[in-house]
Amino acid sequence: MVEVPRSDVPGSTPGEPGASGLGTQARPGREDPGSGYSMYVEEGVSGWAWFTGGLMVLVGIFQFIAGLTALASAGYYTLPARNLLLDASYSTWGWVHLVVGIVAMVTGGGLAFGVTAARVVGVALAGLSAIVNFGFIPAAPFAATLIISMDVFLIYAITVHGGEPKQAR
Repeated sequence: MVEVPRSDVPGSTPGEPGASGLGTQARPGREDPGSGYSMYVEEGVSGWAWFTGGLMVLVGIFQFIAGLTALASAGYYTLPARNLLLDASYSTWGWVHLVVGIVAMVTGGGLAFGVTAARVVGVALAGLSAIVNFGFIPAAPFAATLIISMDVFLIYAITVHGGEPKQAR
């Protein structure tokens, strides 16, 4: 192994011993468990970024389906629209779910590729989606509760692990 001359090492003076083991330690890799090694360095992707992007697309698909259901057949719901949290027709609820679903699918694509603006929009959109579904719980309790729980997990995943693609660069 070639040793770097002392004069080329920044911050060292002639005659001062070099840092021990600088050139002999191997870089951490996947085979070194617990090294904190990011998959992004090797493959150009972050696992959390792809996971949050996929989950956001899934939430968007669920929202889209809920919107289509509300638009196509308001008779599907046994509860009259006037008994929901907001007194709006199922057509209005359907359009709200459709718009939120489409924006969520587009945002999911941005999250998968680590776009910073998509992180901001993703957190705001997951919060908005949860609020919309809180109002829709009486009409579709299982679907609304499922989407709300996925929204809460999305907010966690985006805020805690959203910066990993940037850190690995």
